[in-house]
Formats: sequence, C-alpha cells, structure tokens
Amino acid sequence: MTVLAVDLGGTHATCAAVEGRKILASETVNLPQSLPLAAALAAIAPPLHKLHSTWTAEGIGFGFCGLVDPNRARITSTNGKYTDAVGVDLTSWAREEFGLPLRLENDARLALLGEWYAGAARGETDIVMFTLGTGIGGVAMMGGHLVRGKHQQAGVLGGHIPVTLIGRRCTCGGVGCAESEASGWSLPLIAESWPGFADSALAPGKVTFENVFAWAAKGDKVAQQLVDHCLRVWGAAAVAAVHAFDPDLLVYGGGVMKSAAVILPYVQDYVRQNAWTPWGTVRVTAALLGNDAALLGVTPLFEQELSVVR
Repeated sequence: MTVLAVDLGGTHATCAAVEGRKILASETVNLPQSLPLAAALAAIAPPLHKLHSTWTAEGIGFGFCGLVDPNRARITSTNGKYTDAVGVDLTSWAREEFGLPLRLENDARLALLGEWYAGAARGETDIVMFTLGTGIGGVAMMGGHLVRGKHQQAGVLGGHIPVTLIGRRCTCGGVGCAESEASGWSLPLIAESWPGFADSALAPGKVTFENVFAWAAKGDKVAQQLVDHCLRVWGAAAVAAVHAFDPDLLVYGGGVMKSAAVILPYVQDYVRQNAWTPWGTVRVTAALLGNDAALLGVTPLFEQELSVVR
C-alpha cells in the first residue's frame, strides 16, 4: 500500500510517498513561522500532487505539531502555531484536493509509531519516546497501543512534565516544565542568566546545544554546568515517564542527539539509580530513523486499526 505522508512542523513540512517501510520519494517545503495553516496547505499541495501522480497513493497520513483528535481528524490545540488550524477541515481538504482519505495524528506520536514500526523500538510493546530539539516531545505506547486518553493529550506532553517548582515560565503556561528548563528555545535564556556567563566562551556567539556541548568538552566551566543542568532535567523527565507509563524502553531522538554519547549513558544511569522498577531496568536507546520517523509512522495508521489506551 502506497500512502502520502506529511510531517508538518513549525517552520517546514516534509511530504513523502511511503510504501511499507520504504520512503519512495520526499520533498521538504520551508514555511514562514507566522504562516496560517490554510496557506501551509496551499504550499504543500504541489509536491503532494507530484508524488501522487508518480506513485498513485491510497491515502494521506498527516502529522501535526500540536494536539489532535485522530478520531475526528481535527486539530484541537496548537500552542501558538498555525492559529487558524482548529477551524481547518483537513478531511475535506484531502478529499477535495486529492480525492483521498486522510488520517491525522500528532507528529511526536507518528515519530514513535515510525520507530516502533521500522526503527529502534521494533518488536517492543511498551515504549516512551522523547524528542530533544527546539522543544521536547514525549509520547508513550503501552501494550502495543498508543496512549491518547479521553481528551487526546495523554502521554503526548512529555516536555511539559514539571521538573522544578520555581523554574522558568513555559510556552504552555506552566512553570518549571522540562521544555522550559532544557530545550532549544529555552537554552539561550537559561545561559544568559547563568552565573559567569559573560566570561564564558559561549557569550560571544549563538547559544545552541551543539555549541554548549562542544565548549563543555573543551573545559569551559559554564558550558559544563549547563550540560549538567540539562542532563539532570532530561533524567528527571525520564524517571517521571517511567513511573507514569511503565515502559521497557526509552527512545531518544531529535537534533540534540548529536551528543548521544554523553546523553544516553547519563540518562541510563539516572533511570537506574532513581526509578522504582523492582522488575529490572528500563533500557535507554537512540532513535534510528531521524527525520524519517514520522513519515514511516504513517504506514501503520493505514495498515491496521490502532487501539487506544485510555
């Protein structure tokens, strides 16, 4: 079965033709941050038509960077992105534009489905996946079924687990979320207020995870402290997820995993020391599929009816 896949993020969309565990072709479209969803759909329609004319797809799987109701194929909340999205009827768009049925899912859940179907979590049934990047995505599968919940947001807000009571205000409105304490968007704010930052090698340039980990490896004291801070945040979020969802496996993806050699051993040790798992130790591993994970997650949306853990 060949399907079209759309992975829509805040600044770009990747469109692909997917058959089973194989991506036949793909194209990425850059999108301005303030673009409404209606305009984004107009921008991705041409590459999707091109893919459809070549591969004759049987449906469209759509991953969206916000909360969604997959049963109704409607977007329910966007946290500031694509502010018109709640009113957009994606099912009608897919039918009128392409004559195809549409399945909608949160993009982080699709990435977990991709790793479960074709990547690092293949053969597993109880999984939590964190994506460390501009934000922090966290999703869960229990007993081979995605965790969604009554309001479609269970298990999908792993970046908004509180890790401190006196932390920074998050974009979600909460205080001390993992994302507001150790993500790509919050890292510069944290660094600029860190004691000694003005004298750090980080100060003259752009504060990114790549730079922070690089300067930490070179012995910069502030960079080392920032790395330690982020590792503790990610470890605390991991333990919270273990206690909430009882997984066998934690999978980590996202751009920050360029530093996997530092991150994974730390999280594994932190979970071993701090999680209450008398049955054994939750394994920690890196995602394998990178940016292809959500695209490959579209296949199981069409190949089987996924049960919901409520």
